[in-house]
Amino acid sequence: MTATKHIASPYIDVDAHHQNHWTAEEAHNARVVVDFLQHLMNEHDVDYIRQTYGQSVYRQHNRSIPNGIHGVAGYVEELTKRFPEYSYDVKRMLASGDFVVVHSHVTMKAKQRGDASQGFIITDTFRLENGQLAEHWDAIQPIDVSTRLIFLMIGGKIANDNSTF
Repeated sequence: MTATKHIASPYIDVDAHHQNHWTAEEAHNARVVVDFLQHLMNEHDVDYIRQTYGQSVYRQHNRSIPNGIHGVAGYVEELTKRFPEYSYDVKRMLASGDFVVVHSHVTMKAKQRGDASQGFIITDTFRLENGQLAEHWDAIQPIDVSTRLIFLMIGGKIANDNSTF
């Protein structure tokens, strides 16, 4: 699939979230996560994700998403067919050792971007191993009525056997 680029999509500025106390490893891990999220969640460039991260072992703990990089790429690819203006705006980022936690505001339509009364609040936790994505957990909170309905419609299908913890 050819990447669908959206000019108005948020750009994740890792430097704006950098903390002075981060080690070089933590800063590197944050950059890996930001590169992954920017290309997947904002640019919807699943080809880049598959090529760049497809060889890493990636254990998915969101039970609705299949295991592996190819699983999450396919999931987002299908999601953006239904919601081509889907975007991911990082509000906070924490890095500690092998873990990077990203707190974000996700919206389904461009006109909703920046409107805190619309979309989802998502906290993604990534574990990296040797600088490579290894595991992912998330907590998702729909904000408005329409995203609560979307959440009900797309939720419930179990796509992997991994524990949620």
